[in-house]
Formats: sequence, structure tokens, C-alpha cells
Amino acid sequence: MDPLRDVSRETRQRLEVLVETLERWQKAINLVGRNTLDGVWKRHVVDSAQVVSLIPAEAKTLADLGSGGGFPGLVIAAMRPDLEITMIESDARKAAFLGEASRKMGLANPPKLVIKRIEVAPPANAEVVTARALAPLAQLLEWSDRHRKDTAICLFHKGKGWQAEVDEAKKKWDFSPEAFASVTDRDAVLLRIGPYTAAADLRDRQPEGRRR
Repeated sequence: MDPLRDVSRETRQRLEVLVETLERWQKAINLVGRNTLDGVWKRHVVDSAQVVSLIPAEAKTLADLGSGGGFPGLVIAAMRPDLEITMIESDARKAAFLGEASRKMGLANPPKLVIKRIEVAPPANAEVVTARALAPLAQLLEWSDRHRKDTAICLFHKGKGWQAEVDEAKKKWDFSPEAFASVTDRDAVLLRIGPYTAAADLRDRQPEGRRR
């Protein structure tokens, strides 16, 4: 199913502007993998757009971590103008791109852009946290913990090694993930993770003689 099938003409035009701006800036800075430019609509726009159906209709705030080339943050902003979106990006050049792309797209509700490292940026206190092609799941959950409400959900794009990432992340976090098949890559998924907590101290699980 094409997640862009039912979008308005205005929304599609905004996404076209995003792609045009990306292609121009890509000549100077590396925003996306160079070998993905020929298939930019499927590899990046459609791939980002599919996450929108997993965002609760009643959600009001969203934080996009490591927004980079605007995927999925600017795509979500175009498709869900009701959301107050915070995009966090530490690279000043990429942040400059995000600012120009947002302006050129003429977004009804432009995202707030925070140019800081995720781990030191002011807490976003968001109801939804997204990230794409950024870091292993355990690291994403650690970063998201700073920027989410206690009841927030996290939506992460993950490739074919996603199950191993889940297993590794469960050593540190208690969570129950839902995996949704990607419409752009048969080996990829979208992970939806509801409220989660830090796992119990591993030392408490060890026999008495192994504790320190």
C-alpha cells in the first residue's frame, strides 16, 4: 500500500519541494546515501511516510531525533500539520538544510529546530519519538528516554537485523515491541514501542557470590 496515495495535492507538492531541495544540497553535503538518490521517493519519502499511520490521531507533540535530511521529520510535518514537531540535529550544515527545506515547503506548522546533540538538547517532552537510520535500538531508547513523556510511544525504522537489536536492547530496557512490515523493504520493519522502563539491575539477578 502506498502511504502517499490519499495525500492532498498540496502535501505532495510540499514533498516534491523537499526532494528538490535535498537534491540541490546533496551536491555540497552528504544528507542521504549517494547511491539512494536515484530512488529518493521510494527509499526516503515513501519510507518515511509509512510511519504516519502509526502515529496516534490524538497525539499533539513529536520529537524526531537526528533529523539529518528531513526523514522522517519533514515528511511527517507535511502530512500531519496538527503536530507540534521538534527536530533535533547536531550537525549545523544539516540543520541549515532542514531550516531552508522547511521554509521552501511552506509548511502550515513548521517544526521547531534544535541544533544540539540529542543527549544535551532540552527535553522535548514528546508524546511520540521517531528516528530513522540513526543508531542501534538500545542507544535510541536511551536517547528517547530524555525526550519522551512517560506514556509516549517510539517509532523507529529498522533493517533486517532488527530482532538482534531488540534482544540486545532488552538487556537494559523493559519493553514490548510491535514490528510492522515495511512497504519499501521486505527485510525491514517499523518498530512501535510503548512506555518502557530501565531493566532491573543485573546485579540483583546474580547469585550472592557474584554480586559486588
